[in-house]
Amino acid sequence: MVRTESPVIAILAYCGASITMTVFNKVVLSTYNFKMPFLVLAMQSICTTLMVVLFGNFNLITYRKYNSYDAKRWFPISCALVAMIYTGAKALQYMAIPVFTVFKNLTIILIAYGELLFFKGSPVTTIIFGSFALLVLSSVISGWADISSGRVMKKGADEVSIGVAYFWMLLNCLCTAFFSLSLRAKIKDVGFKDFDTVFFNNLLSIPVLLVLSLFFEGSGAADTYVRFINPGEEGDSFFWLMFAITVSSVSAFAISYASSWCVRVTSSTTFSMVGALNKLPISVSGMMFFGDPISFGSVSGVMIAFAGGILYSYGKSEQAKANATQGMLPVPVTDRSVDSNGLPRKEDA
Repeated sequence: MVRTESPVIAILAYCGASITMTVFNKVVLSTYNFKMPFLVLAMQSICTTLMVVLFGNFNLITYRKYNSYDAKRWFPISCALVAMIYTGAKALQYMAIPVFTVFKNLTIILIAYGELLFFKGSPVTTIIFGSFALLVLSSVISGWADISSGRVMKKGADEVSIGVAYFWMLLNCLCTAFFSLSLRAKIKDVGFKDFDTVFFNNLLSIPVLLVLSLFFEGSGAADTYVRFINPGEEGDSFFWLMFAITVSSVSAFAISYASSWCVRVTSSTTFSMVGALNKLPISVSGMMFFGDPISFGSVSGVMIAFAGGILYSYGKSEQAKANATQGMLPVPVTDRSVDSNGLPRKEDA
């Protein structure tokens, strides 16, 4: 399989895979009301692992085979991924989606400064910080109705203290930042290529996700059995449910590869920014196909977020130009025997 180092192609591949998987996950979890998200994630990881092994056996790709030494070094990353997913699900269980989105977008700023502080990443310029501010502003405007009325908690979660919701939200922000920052560092440290990352990340996530499903989704399993199997009042939909899960699982393979590719050729901050901007076409598709309400706030939020994405691209472009110019500056010459180009100075005739 041909691999390219182009950040643009990597970002487009990540966006396409992410949008496809998100839409089909929405179909599975919302349209069919499938109440076992950890099982869906486990099935996606199993499908991805099997696809890597299958493609490897046909010599379509190469990947590092399983070994306990690399598995021990990579296991914390897999745990961080699962922790990010779990804490996000818990935060969404109690917190209103607009407020949740504001905090998720604020996490990008945390990642940007974490990358600068711990990994000597690119500085956060005024333009780039402005793009972050626009992204946060877009989520505030989109959810202003809930935020202005003080509806921080999700409907039906009033019996839970607001401190519990903020605890899970804070934990999710920290887990997200840790995963995004450590993923790129660990790829370099272990020396993984893209399919190595895909294989180990998904293989090591499977037992953790299955254990979480076993402990926390017993009621969901009973509900699924009653609805789709016996007595099976919604049995006619079972085929399409499995079809949607299959498509989302195949998309998980694509997003696993595209994620490691995107992080490797860009940065943790850019990867997180792309993930946030991915919500724009998803929001539009929700308004068009899933009956999400269309309002002035939601449309304005999408437009402002799009402007933030353009500003971020411009800021990174200007930063790259500045770095290139800085690298081309001539070194001051103090030796009088050479000229400004470093060549021996010609003696005057």
